[in-house]
Amino acid sequence: MLTLIHGDSWLPTEAILGLPKVDYEEGNPVPADAEANRSSWADPGQVRGPGRIHPAAKIAGHGLWGTLGSPSVDDPDGYFGERAAASYDDPSDRMFQPEAIAPAVSLLAELAGSGRALELAIGTGRIGLPLSQRGVPVHGIELSRAMAARLRGKPGGDAVAVTIGDMTTTRVDGTFTVAYLVFNTINNLTTQEAQVACFGNVARHLAPGGCFVIETGVPPLRQLPPGQDVQGYRAGPGRIVSYSFDHATQNYRGHYVEFADGTGEYRTIPFRYAWPSELDLMARLAGLRLRDRWAGWNREAFTTDSRSHVSVWEKPAG
Repeated sequence: MLTLIHGDSWLPTEAILGLPKVDYEEGNPVPADAEANRSSWADPGQVRGPGRIHPAAKIAGHGLWGTLGSPSVDDPDGYFGERAAASYDDPSDRMFQPEAIAPAVSLLAELAGSGRALELAIGTGRIGLPLSQRGVPVHGIELSRAMAARLRGKPGGDAVAVTIGDMTTTRVDGTFTVAYLVFNTINNLTTQEAQVACFGNVARHLAPGGCFVIETGVPPLRQLPPGQDVQGYRAGPGRIVSYSFDHATQNYRGHYVEFADGTGEYRTIPFRYAWPSELDLMARLAGLRLRDRWAGWNREAFTTDSRSHVSVWEKPAG
């Protein structure tokens, strides 16, 4: 028997719509006119978080939809409640290794300079916490209280301010010299409208001359066999992973089946891929301009064969 679970959590928080935003520091609701929406994406086999599937909120047949086109779930923390947050950090996963974290933190610290950094979907602080420990004041936006609590419980976590809310609309006080969104998280927003809104929200937070950094995968369509819209990624006795694509909408969905004790559990999550040039246009709509693009945090050259990119857009100084 398969248990249908809509959602998964190789990803940062997603898909809660219409919930009141709460300041994590004070626990106070913000005004009702401040919306909170969050959604979902990822490069095959390279989704934000540990290289495994976390438990997710069990929902079937939810018919609630928000203004940005993301299905609601019945857990206030979305797909990242306590069960997911408890197993999110995986020191054995390569994304938690120093060689993956150090170059990202170094680049972000350089861009922050003497200013402040804003991390969207800060999660348990994989990047935000070491950046704070480099002396950069970091403020995070995070939908899941459970994930934010994990960050708060780590050494130095109390130095990182977190506001609970959705990255497309949540506002925090002050301006920032750098804002960033790592590990494919822009693709967690499943509509173009939501992705555009995210850029606009970031632009409102940036000081003149400030930068917005996104790390994400290049859509992997070149890996699909001709005429096919399903990509097999992994198959083994314990797990089967595949991805299906809708090229007309740029939506795609991850399909995950895990087997244990003779029982299979099926999870699926929606994503939306965006080409680098499309992200550039979103940035222009928000008043930002492309400053740099690399294939990774070590500033490797971005070429036609690159499978990921780290892009930096700048808010004009004048």
